[in-house]
Amino acid sequence: MDSRFTSRFASVVFGLMFFFGGYVLGQSPVAPLRVFADTAVSPTTNAEFEPFWEVWNLVHERYLRQPVDDAALVEGAIDGMLAALEDPHTRYLSPQDQQAAEESMDGEFQGIGAEVEDVDGNITVVAPIDGSPAAAAGIQPGDILRMADGVELTGMDVTEAAALVRGPAGTTVSLVIERDGELLNIDIVRDVIKLSTIRGEILEEGIAYLRLSRFGNTTDEELKEILPGLLAENPSGLILDLRRNPGGALDTVVDIADQFLGDGLALVERFGDGDERPFEISDDGLAQDIPMVVLIDEGSASASEVLAGAIQDRGRGVLIGQISFGKGTVQTWHTLSNNGGVRVTIAEWLTPNKSSIDQVGLTPDYYIPLPDVENGAEFEDTQLQAAIDFLQGETIISIPPEPDLQN
Repeated sequence: MDSRFTSRFASVVFGLMFFFGGYVLGQSPVAPLRVFADTAVSPTTNAEFEPFWEVWNLVHERYLRQPVDDAALVEGAIDGMLAALEDPHTRYLSPQDQQAAEESMDGEFQGIGAEVEDVDGNITVVAPIDGSPAAAAGIQPGDILRMADGVELTGMDVTEAAALVRGPAGTTVSLVIERDGELLNIDIVRDVIKLSTIRGEILEEGIAYLRLSRFGNTTDEELKEILPGLLAENPSGLILDLRRNPGGALDTVVDIADQFLGDGLALVERFGDGDERPFEISDDGLAQDIPMVVLIDEGSASASEVLAGAIQDRGRGVLIGQISFGKGTVQTWHTLSNNGGVRVTIAEWLTPNKSSIDQVGLTPDYYIPLPDVENGAEFEDTQLQAAIDFLQGETIISIPPEPDLQN
């Protein structure tokens, strides 16, 4: 793994689609039962709360600018409590962010369409969503958002930065981004983005190509509609493209894995008390036997890694591309009484061989880099071509990244 990813994972805060380009947190269907049970407050805890109420009363009695906003104080307290856990994926969502997140999972939202994370105080792009204004403007994984409409974003909380970047469809946000040490000015017109999460086609080589851009609430149904038509063309192989796919709901990706894998294990959830919950799939999928290649890159995260990891561990297909993001924990999604929300990490997930990928990522069977493209030059998708060559029985050469000499 190169130094960029090593430093990224040191203090990554990767979580929400704060610019509302997709829901990147793995969700557990059993999470609420494990997280929010047995929440009685002990006498010791009551004593520990005394400083909080002392400060609360002091602010209300002595603070210069009265009246204070009690709702804002409560939200700030929740924010601080979750931040004290020092978990990159556990955080609070305001009611506005919670609503936007739910709308995004339902397949429609307003914004620029880019998943971001906080890396050492830098608002950093994980991946733009296919067909989004961010993608059309050339936003790339690893871009750092430095300014939005003249406001400095560096060091800002991700939620605050999101509030500056998102906005109604048809309005423009002027961004300053840093890419490879160079500052670029990019104006992006926000839009209403209707997300079709899957597209498929038969390539001229007679190979089926499936592009999964994210795992939304309707992705498994979309796959069931598209896959039979592709297989009816009797393709010689199948390419599953998970590049720049930030993930989504855990139960959705298990349903999708069922289409490609025979009966057996898809993944394992391991909870803090050591308990494990296996996710088994059936033997009634539509594409269990066709030769298969999965494309991954540094923007493949969470549910994408669940699916790719299961395919790799089960020997169902090979992975081609670059090391994936490395998001190997599971979050629950809990709506609060103020219509805000909380994402809480409740488990880590393991591949069928019980390998953890958190902060490490999946290693492809064949490393294939993408070429640097000069302005105006035609883009050559070397990873897709390598997948085609592999399925046609040709030899492909893996090009591992150079070792990090600084470590």
